[in-house]
Amino acid sequence: MLRVMLVDDSQEESSPLKEGLHQAGYDVVETASTAAALLDRVAAIAPDVIIIGTDSPTRDTLEQLSFVTRERPRPIVLFTDDRAGETIQASLRAGVSAYIVAGMQPDRLKPILDVAVARFEQEQALRVELKDAHDKLAERKLVERAKGILMRDKGVGEDEAFRMMRKLAMDRSRRLADVAQQIIDIAELGA
Repeated sequence: MLRVMLVDDSQEESSPLKEGLHQAGYDVVETASTAAALLDRVAAIAPDVIIIGTDSPTRDTLEQLSFVTRERPRPIVLFTDDRAGETIQASLRAGVSAYIVAGMQPDRLKPILDVAVARFEQEQALRVELKDAHDKLAERKLVERAKGILMRDKGVGEDEAFRMMRKLAMDRSRRLADVAQQIIDIAELGA
């Protein structure tokens, strides 16, 4: 069962959104009327999903969502009446997984949350994949730069420079990128 943090700024005595979540079988672990200090609350409670219910998300709310997305990412569903394109775009940039306009019907909650969680997981997988590709490219650039230094300083060819680095990495049980960084650091010290 998903653990839900609900931020609902409605002024009503009982929140239709909270009642709908309970009817749908979700565990609402916290309910708040404002997104203030959201990152701290998310860190303390560790909900599976965050649901925001608001007439229109404020700049402060979107800022809090950005902090959460950057520091403790999780699916965020926003129920609102605001149809403005700028608000939708700002919400998506802040990390909202699902932006729902025109109210909440309890029977729609499960599919909405399922899609939001699936979309979030897909985005997280793409972020990991992009980071891995970026890291590999950065490591390759280090290796190429270090090979160039060895070729210049030792008067060897590209293949021999690579073999030297690879042997050094194996002898020291280090990653090739770490050895390359050491070569670059030493060359910069001598410059």
